[in-house]
Amino acid sequence: MMTDVFEASWQAPEVEVMEALRDWAVAFAELNQHMATWMALPTTDAHALGQVLWAASAGDPLSPARLGQRIGMTSGSVTVLVDRLEAAGLLERSREHTDRRRVTLRPTAAAQERARGFMATSSTEIAAVLHDAEPAELQAATAFLRRMVAAAAGGSARLREERA
Repeated sequence: MMTDVFEASWQAPEVEVMEALRDWAVAFAELNQHMATWMALPTTDAHALGQVLWAASAGDPLSPARLGQRIGMTSGSVTVLVDRLEAAGLLERSREHTDRRRVTLRPTAAAQERARGFMATSSTEIAAVLHDAEPAELQAATAFLRRMVAAAAGGSARLREERA
């Protein structure tokens, strides 16, 4: 039986974590807005470019399909977005796999340089928190957030099924 979230008795730690997640989402969205302004891009384009930059720096570059999954866009919309970023000289498509049909998205040197300036100004505090955290704390946070994402994805899947 599903709990009525408006009638449930919430414990203080549950409320605090939901408020902290909301606060992080708002702060992250504000940083994305600042990045868009810094990069002179629409917010969605800046968010997508940020994902491409992050994935490339982590050594796991994105395909257009994976980019779409990360930013919640359809393949057609991602194609248009990637075309814009490529035309702006911020992103390159490459075919690095044995299957030449597979496309990998890479940030250009210009995009990396502009983003580096933004990150140096905006994200030193976030990097410090991550570097100062104990591995066990990061693992627990990651596990918890993955469960929250899975729960939200379950709700979204039910809503999509109801619309179909």
